[in-house]
Amino acid sequence: MPAFGGYSGQAFSPAGDKGRFVLPPDFRKAVKESSGGNRTLCLGAHGKFDCLIGFGLSRIEQLNAQLDREEDRAIARKDYDFDRDVRAAQLFGFSQLPFDDSGRFVMPEHLRELGKVGDGLYFQAAGDFFFVWAPDELKRMGPEWKSAQAACEKLMAAARKAA
Repeated sequence: MPAFGGYSGQAFSPAGDKGRFVLPPDFRKAVKESSGGNRTLCLGAHGKFDCLIGFGLSRIEQLNAQLDREEDRAIARKDYDFDRDVRAAQLFGFSQLPFDDSGRFVMPEHLRELGKVGDGLYFQAAGDFFFVWAPDELKRMGPEWKSAQAACEKLMAAARKAA
């Protein structure tokens, strides 16, 4: 299995039947690499935006290291409000979802609600993880998201044409 090199690119996936979505090919390949050859997608709510984040299992090690760093910083600053258990729940509150060879996966209802998911998903790579946006939510974002917004519009138009 090749070494995981991170996530790059963008893709759009229309909603399928029975509440299924498709993890686009480039993302599917990277998630599988990140998950040691397993078809396991980690998907959770983003901590700041009304979208979801996705990644493979290798990110769990990074999240553990992040938790340790944040605790060490809190101790150094004498930040007695830092709660390791609460922060761990925030970092590790994602779902591990199996996907088939075609990338199809079923998104749990709570994630659909948290991500305000409707008729399709826009995937925007971010290196160690990727954003999973409901296109209407992405449209509401500010000008710092204009590149993603433009890519989303073009990819949605291409999907409509192909349907």
